[in-house]
Amino acid sequence: MKPTIAFVTGGYSGEAVISYKSAVTIEKNLDYDLFNVYKIDITPEGWWYERGEQKIAVDRNDFSLTIDDRKIRFDTVLIGIHGTPGEDGKLQGYFDLMEIPYTSCDAASSSLTFNKRYTVAVAAFAGIRVAKSLHIFRHSPLSPDDIGSQLKLPVFVKPNNGGSSIGMSKVTRQEDLAKALEKAFKEDDQVLVEEFITGREFTIGVFKTGGQIMTLPFTEIKTSKEFFDFEAKYVAGMSEETTPALVEESIAEKVRNAAKKVYEVFNCRGIVRIDFIYNEADAAPYMLEVNTVPGQSEASIVPQQVHAMGWTLKSFYSALIKEALNSKT
Repeated sequence: MKPTIAFVTGGYSGEAVISYKSAVTIEKNLDYDLFNVYKIDITPEGWWYERGEQKIAVDRNDFSLTIDDRKIRFDTVLIGIHGTPGEDGKLQGYFDLMEIPYTSCDAASSSLTFNKRYTVAVAAFAGIRVAKSLHIFRHSPLSPDDIGSQLKLPVFVKPNNGGSSIGMSKVTRQEDLAKALEKAFKEDDQVLVEEFITGREFTIGVFKTGGQIMTLPFTEIKTSKEFFDFEAKYVAGMSEETTPALVEESIAEKVRNAAKKVYEVFNCRGIVRIDFIYNEADAAPYMLEVNTVPGQSEASIVPQQVHAMGWTLKSFYSALIKEALNSKT
């Protein structure tokens, strides 16, 4: 009998639009010969399964559907929600209570990595190189002068929670800090200000299958923008992405080893994408962020890396689902 899978999309934040873009790719590449799939749209207005013109509400008491008087329960959940509640641990905690396995990191790892400051703090504690940074709260802000006295320009100013580079700025002049802080605080009550690390930007997908941690062929990112912002990520032609990156094997090995260490330190599960800057002066990669629900749209990086590895997306998504199913036993 085929396992029954809930594929969840949508979300409660501005990143829901990216979730729906990812959903198009994922739906096209699920193996419907192996799995019975129900797409669940999770929105602030409700949780729904759509069958034609009919919208069927999810019973949140046990995360089930009732269709034609038949109760449908799920063997596992494929999480495709960027932002809250699918990337910050909230849904993961709910599914843990329901005793339903899922394809992403667990609640603790998801919540921790969603907070950029806590992520770099834990990484630094584990001996992973990260940029120097400041964690600023709305209720106890720092002035631009205070920031300038502790960090060297240029800096990145970004919302501490969230993704897709929404609300992020690169600041090269002291007089631009106030505006960048205001922009970031529109998205979050916490802001991370981080020193700029010079070097080549790499991003690498890491996942677990058969209990083994595997790295995908990683990507080098170059953009004509100031940095790899929302537009550069999701508008075709705004960035140059080379997969696999054209690097010496000695550099590639350092990036792969750093990525595996990050995956282990944060007790990750499923597919994550980890961003690095490789600083040539230090001959070492610096970790920037951990993305526990990386984009899967046509413009996204992980699908490029899967193809570069010689896999189909159908095989890849099947492997993620099977890994989650196996965790149930």
